[in-house]
Amino acid sequence: MTEKTDNAPEKKKGGLVKIIILVAVIAIVFFAANHFGLTERIQDIQAMQAWFQSLGLVGYLVFLVVYVLAAVFMLPAFPFTLIAGVTFGSVLGGILSLVAATVGATVAFIVARYVARDMIVNKFKDSPFFKKIDDGFKENGVSFLILTRLVPVFPYNVQNYIYGLTPINVMVFAGVSFITMAPGAFIYAFMAGQIVAGQPITTLLIQFAIAGAILFLVSLIPKYIAKKKGIKIKD
Repeated sequence: MTEKTDNAPEKKKGGLVKIIILVAVIAIVFFAANHFGLTERIQDIQAMQAWFQSLGLVGYLVFLVVYVLAAVFMLPAFPFTLIAGVTFGSVLGGILSLVAATVGATVAFIVARYVARDMIVNKFKDSPFFKKIDDGFKENGVSFLILTRLVPVFPYNVQNYIYGLTPINVMVFAGVSFITMAPGAFIYAFMAGQIVAGQPITTLLIQFAIAGAILFLVSLIPKYIAKKKGIKIKD
């Protein structure tokens, strides 16, 4: 008991150091981008914004379909989230990204379970990810799903297919995915949208600092779950 009490201040100090480092990195990246004129180039993407807006409701649909297809074909989702923030604005871009990411993950899940189960099994049966997720879910249930959604140990899009091979309910999978993807979707879309909106440097730095702190706090959730449930993700 004494050792836990003695180590508590050190853990808190370590967490604070991580936040400071994260904020510093964000600030350095932004100042570098601003110095080399990259923020001005980002504003050129407003032409794409105008094109999407000219399509009206069809523009939203096109973005959603492309994002969903990206998830199904296991393409990185991060660029699409940034594009959403730039094109549709910080708030609406975050909403569209979250909805599209959730639908894409659920479609991939359904494909693995009902459409191409044998093909997916053959593709991933020898993967260490498959055994780890399969065993982890059997032992810990939804807690393991939450953990793997928040910790980037397993490729995110691969998870969508592997979880389709587990007994988890599709609605539970979709709901957990929606909740755990929300912080990243909104924060990344928000930052992209704010840069293009031409906010003052001081305002951006404050907003980025807050975003960094939120992401760090979210990263503590899986650590708490893993400790409480005694789950080990990394071998």
